Amino acid sequence: MRGISIYLSEELSPELIDWMEHMREVGFTSIFTSLHIPEDDPKTYTERLQQLGALARRLDMELVADIAPSSLQALGKDWDDAHTLLDWGITGLRVDYGVTPKQVAALSKQMMVALNASTLTEKELEEMLRHGLQRERVEAWHNFYPRPETGLERTWFDEKNLWLRSQGIKIQAFIPGEERLRGPLHETLPTLEAHRHKSPFSCYVDLQTTVDRILIGDPYVSDTTMRQFQAYDEGIIVLRATARDRDDSLPTRHTNRMDPARDVLRSVESRAYGRPGNQRIQPRYTEERLIGSITIDNERYGRYAGELQVTKQNLSADERVNVIGRVIEEDRSLIQQIGPGGRFQIDWV
Repeated sequence: MRGISIYLSEELSPELIDWMEHMREVGFTSIFTSLHIPEDDPKTYTERLQQLGALARRLDMELVADIAPSSLQALGKDWDDAHTLLDWGITGLRVDYGVTPKQVAALSKQMMVALNASTLTEKELEEMLRHGLQRERVEAWHNFYPRPETGLERTWFDEKNLWLRSQGIKIQAFIPGEERLRGPLHETLPTLEAHRHKSPFSCYVDLQTTVDRILIGDPYVSDTTMRQFQAYDEGIIVLRATARDRDDSLPTRHTNRMDPARDVLRSVESRAYGRPGNQRIQPRYTEERLIGSITIDNERYGRYAGELQVTKQNLSADERVNVIGRVIEEDRSLIQQIGPGGRFQIDWV
């Protein structure tokens, strides 16, 4: 399950609504919003929250709000009737400080409750369960970390998730957005420090077997990233690349061989390109093959001529191999995700 973040400090403009509709079309089914409401502007936030809830219903998307007791008061509610936010289109609440185990348990009988994954302890969980916590309506959500160098360490994150899974609790994490980043730092909003400033799609692929719900913390991703998510649902990993010696007659969609090489991805579809009857591939740009290099074997490689490869590690120059382009830095980690028989697509940018 994957989702986006919408912040109520900005109005729901037609452009934003159009973007949300496109994200829904490419498989994003959740919305996260924060209800840390300024004391001087509760009316505006209330109106925007109701508008967002109505939009979430129209798009058939879950809407989970991060909320504190003061925010509930600003909305004219308290913990006893927080569940009435369901009427506004809110399907779940992320709760943290200022909420008792008994209140959390009671709320879980009405709607989905997201607990703080990083700080939740076994003792706290046991106390909530004693008060009747509905485990099937509980998730554990990790925070995002705006300040560089403060995101979570991967080993600790994985170990914490193992414990949460053993308790039968679903897990959520944030990945960064791109281009339009949330202020005031504009340094992206990941859960893991290792993901900061990496591409949203590569972070998603890295986490999608580890957690149950992945949300983009920043309020935007590009159209090219949308296409990566859409292709992934079709079983294809899109690698964006810059061209050194582009040939538009080459296929763009490829399948890695079922007997995977250690050093490179080998395109099954490309081998016919250099066979007799097709153009002869002259040696050109036979240079060092840095990780992510896209290469094609030239006529000096005999029967291998025409084979397209993507390097999985740095390789030396070979006079039989032309370097025609390179996967952009943000997408290079995706190369390791393409296994035997894996389908991939090269998008020249």
